[in-house]
Amino acid sequence: MAKAKRPWLKRLLIAFLVLVGIGAAIYFYIALEKQPDTKNEKAAFTVNAIDFIREFENDDKTANKKYADKIIIVKGMVSEIEAVDTTVNIKFIDTTSGAYAIFDFQDQHAAEAKTARVGDFVSIKGSCSGGALSEILGVEFITFKRCTLNK
Repeated sequence: MAKAKRPWLKRLLIAFLVLVGIGAAIYFYIALEKQPDTKNEKAAFTVNAIDFIREFENDDKTANKKYADKIIIVKGMVSEIEAVDTTVNIKFIDTTSGAYAIFDFQDQHAAEAKTARVGDFVSIKGSCSGGALSEILGVEFITFKRCTLNK
Protein backbone atom coordinates (compact mmCIF):
# COMPACT_ATOMS: atom_id res chain seq x y z
CA MET A 1 0.00 0.00 0.00
CA ALA A 2 2.87 2.42 0.78
CA LYS A 3 4.35 1.92 -2.70
CA ALA A 4 1.06 2.96 -4.33
CA LYS A 5 1.07 6.31 -2.51
CA ARG A 6 4.70 7.11 -3.27
CA PRO A 7 4.36 7.89 -7.07
CA TRP A 8 1.38 10.15 -6.34
CA LEU A 9 3.35 11.95 -3.63
CA LYS A 10 6.33 12.37 -5.94
CA ARG A 11 4.16 13.92 -8.66
CA LEU A 12 2.56 16.25 -6.15
CA LEU A 13 5.98 17.35 -4.85
CA ILE A 14 7.31 17.92 -8.39
CA ALA A 15 4.19 19.92 -9.35
CA PHE A 16 4.55 22.00 -6.18
CA LEU A 17 8.22 22.73 -6.88
CA VAL A 18 7.43 23.72 -10.49
CA LEU A 19 4.71 26.11 -9.28
CA VAL A 20 7.05 27.64 -6.69
CA GLY A 21 9.70 28.08 -9.40
CA ILE A 22 7.21 29.77 -11.75
CA GLY A 23 5.98 32.02 -8.91
CA ALA A 24 9.54 33.00 -8.00
CA ALA A 25 10.37 33.78 -11.64
CA ILE A 26 7.28 36.02 -11.96
CA TYR A 27 8.09 37.78 -8.68
CA PHE A 28 11.69 38.52 -9.70
CA TYR A 29 10.61 39.69 -13.15
CA ILE A 30 8.19 42.20 -11.64
CA ALA A 31 10.48 43.23 -8.76
CA LEU A 32 13.50 43.83 -10.97
CA GLU A 33 11.65 45.40 -13.90
CA LYS A 34 13.15 48.75 -14.84
CA GLN A 35 10.68 51.60 -15.02
CA PRO A 36 11.19 54.30 -17.64
CA ASP A 37 12.52 57.67 -16.49
CA THR A 38 9.50 59.80 -15.66
CA LYS A 39 11.34 62.92 -16.85
CA ASN A 40 11.02 61.57 -20.42
CA GLU A 41 7.35 60.58 -20.10
CA LYS A 42 4.52 62.73 -21.45
CA ALA A 43 2.09 63.92 -18.78
CA ALA A 44 -1.59 63.09 -19.16
CA PHE A 45 -2.64 65.95 -16.85
CA THR A 46 -1.21 69.15 -15.35
CA VAL A 47 -2.97 70.17 -12.12
CA ASN A 48 -2.83 72.57 -9.19
CA ALA A 49 -1.98 70.66 -5.99
CA ILE A 50 -4.81 71.93 -3.79
CA ASP A 51 -7.49 71.55 -6.49
CA PHE A 52 -6.17 68.06 -7.21
CA ILE A 53 -6.30 67.04 -3.53
CA ARG A 54 -9.83 68.42 -3.18
CA GLU A 55 -10.93 66.45 -6.24
CA PHE A 56 -9.93 63.27 -4.38
CA GLU A 57 -11.60 64.48 -1.18
CA ASN A 58 -14.89 65.08 -3.01
CA ASP A 59 -14.98 61.68 -4.77
CA ASP A 60 -11.88 59.52 -4.57
CA LYS A 61 -13.46 56.69 -6.56
CA THR A 62 -13.98 58.92 -9.62
CA ALA A 63 -10.62 60.64 -9.14
CA ASN A 64 -8.84 57.28 -8.95
CA LYS A 65 -10.44 56.20 -12.23
CA LYS A 66 -9.31 59.45 -13.83
CA TYR A 67 -5.74 59.71 -12.47
CA ALA A 68 -4.46 56.33 -11.20
CA ASP A 69 -1.47 54.92 -13.09
CA LYS A 70 -1.11 58.07 -15.19
CA ILE A 71 1.80 60.49 -15.38
CA ILE A 72 0.70 63.81 -13.86
CA ILE A 73 2.37 67.16 -13.31
CA VAL A 74 1.33 68.66 -9.98
CA LYS A 75 2.17 72.29 -9.19
CA GLY A 76 2.11 73.69 -5.70
CA MET A 77 3.90 74.90 -2.61
CA VAL A 78 6.02 72.38 -0.70
CA SER A 79 4.34 71.88 2.68
CA GLU A 80 6.59 69.24 4.16
CA ILE A 81 9.73 67.27 3.33
CA GLU A 82 10.35 63.83 4.81
CA ALA A 83 13.82 62.29 4.76
CA VAL A 84 13.64 58.62 3.75
CA ASP A 85 16.87 56.58 3.61
CA THR A 86 18.86 58.10 0.73
CA THR A 87 16.02 60.16 -0.74
CA VAL A 88 13.23 62.50 0.33
CA ASN A 89 9.46 62.58 -0.01
CA ILE A 90 7.79 65.89 -0.76
CA LYS A 91 4.25 66.65 0.43
CA PHE A 92 1.63 69.12 -0.68
CA ILE A 93 -0.91 69.53 2.14
CA ASP A 94 -4.37 71.10 2.05
CA THR A 95 -4.20 73.03 5.33
CA THR A 96 -7.99 73.29 5.62
CA SER A 97 -8.53 69.52 5.76
CA GLY A 98 -5.10 67.97 6.35
CA ALA A 99 -5.38 65.93 3.15
CA TYR A 100 -2.13 65.57 1.24
CA ALA A 101 -0.32 64.33 -1.84
CA ILE A 102 3.06 62.67 -1.26
CA PHE A 103 5.75 62.22 -3.92
CA ASP A 104 8.41 59.49 -3.89
CA PHE A 105 11.34 60.36 -6.16
CA GLN A 106 13.22 58.07 -8.54
CA ASP A 107 16.78 57.34 -7.41
CA GLN A 108 18.34 59.33 -10.24
CA HIS A 109 16.28 62.42 -9.27
CA ALA A 110 16.69 62.23 -5.49
CA ALA A 111 19.52 64.79 -5.42
CA GLU A 112 17.45 67.48 -7.12
CA ALA A 113 14.49 66.69 -4.83
CA LYS A 114 16.75 67.32 -1.83
CA THR A 115 17.26 70.91 -3.05
CA ALA A 116 13.56 71.72 -2.50
CA ARG A 117 12.63 73.59 0.67
CA VAL A 118 9.37 74.04 2.56
CA GLY A 119 7.58 77.03 1.03
CA ASP A 120 9.11 76.61 -2.43
CA PHE A 121 6.70 76.60 -5.36
CA VAL A 122 7.57 73.51 -7.43
CA SER A 123 6.23 71.40 -10.24
CA ILE A 124 6.52 67.63 -9.78
CA LYS A 125 5.95 65.00 -12.45
CA GLY A 126 5.13 61.48 -11.29
CA SER A 127 3.04 58.37 -11.67
CA CYS A 128 -0.12 58.63 -9.56
CA SER A 129 -0.67 55.50 -7.48
CA GLY A 130 -4.09 56.71 -6.40
CA GLY A 131 -5.77 58.12 -3.35
CA ALA A 132 -7.61 56.77 -0.35
CA LEU A 133 -9.06 57.88 2.96
CA SER A 134 -6.80 57.01 5.89
CA GLU A 135 -9.02 55.55 8.61
CA ILE A 136 -6.30 56.18 11.20
CA LEU A 137 -5.57 59.82 10.31
CA GLY A 138 -9.05 60.61 9.02
CA VAL A 139 -7.68 62.39 5.94
CA GLU A 140 -7.42 61.74 2.22
CA PHE A 141 -3.95 60.96 0.88
CA ILE A 142 -2.68 60.57 -2.68
CA THR A 143 0.58 58.77 -3.40
CA PHE A 144 2.95 59.19 -6.31
CA LYS A 145 5.91 57.08 -7.37
CA ARG A 146 8.75 57.53 -9.87
CA CYS A 147 8.74 61.32 -9.39
CA THR A 148 11.01 64.04 -10.70
CA LEU A 149 11.04 67.81 -10.35
CA ASN A 150 9.55 69.21 -13.54
CA LYS A 151 11.51 72.14 -14.89
